[in-house]
Amino acid sequence: MITGLDHIQLAAPPGTEDALRAYYADLLGMTETPKPPALAARGGCWFEAGTARLHLGIEADFRPSQKAHPGIRVHGIAALAARLSAAGATVTWDDHLPGHRRFYSADPVGNRLEFLEPEGTLTEWDPCG
Repeated sequence: MITGLDHIQLAAPPGTEDALRAYYADLLGMTETPKPPALAARGGCWFEAGTARLHLGIEADFRPSQKAHPGIRVHGIAALAARLSAAGATVTWDDHLPGHRRFYSADPVGNRLEFLEPEGTLTEWDPCG
């Protein structure tokens, strides 16, 4: 039986780890976690925030998905959208999910990301959380 979701894995092209660190750690406030030595040799990087764990693996013929994406629950969604916009990321708001505020954006390699916050929980976003 399924007991939970351990992590989400996204792909990235070779040599993009520094850009991914700048985005996921510096901009989003996630913590980079060390990969086991046997996996570290493959490249990529792992991040976490709260119970959310995201693994970025290197793929030689990488192409970002046009539809598949993780849904990342946040607090202070308006402040996060402003922070991403100020950093040059495109933020596309979508109001088609009742009871939530949400937008789509992309990481530096083009992975589609959905950020959402249940309505009625609007708080200031704290990247150190």
